[in-house]
Amino acid sequence: MKVGLVSDTHGWFDPRLCNKLAGVDRIVHAGDVGSLDVLDELSLIAPVVAVKGNIDPESLGLPLSMKFCCGGIQIEVLHALPEPQAWLEGVARRVRVSDSDRIRRDRFLSSFHPSTRVVVFGHTHQPCLARLGNKLFINPGSAGKKRFRLPRCCAMMTLSVRGVEVKILTLEAYNQSGPASLGLALGDRAPC
Repeated sequence: MKVGLVSDTHGWFDPRLCNKLAGVDRIVHAGDVGSLDVLDELSLIAPVVAVKGNIDPESLGLPLSMKFCCGGIQIEVLHALPEPQAWLEGVARRVRVSDSDRIRRDRFLSSFHPSTRVVVFGHTHQPCLARLGNKLFINPGSAGKKRFRLPRCCAMMTLSVRGVEVKILTLEAYNQSGPASLGLALGDRAPC
């Protein structure tokens, strides 16, 4: 099963999303949708689920977060993490962590359901693929209009009997490097 991941469109639908997300079974939007038009355009590609971001009006009727099972993997979606993305990336890279970081890490991980294996978020406009504990954290980056020097991208998540694989896909006119891909092995799968 293939799932397209999008975030931070801020009311603008990039036509490149049609090609990048072609063939997906579902699209997950991690907030800051900006307008119903974006969700309507995405729904022409595949069924869409979305959460409310900090710029989204109540009139969109989006939940603040959601949990669902897809391909036997429980996924949680929210717009902003309870800890900064830079902290998550730093702790995920470290082999050894201090006692204070271990406590903070455990508190952070306990804010998600124990069965959750994938957390999709947005907000920072920076793509992120990080594994912490038995969870894979994915920020597909911003699919909205270019802001500052931040990359424009989305992501493709493939769920199979082997587990989960995620690839960040650029929406830039030129090839830009970023976190390429990361996976979660089948042995880490928890029943939904």
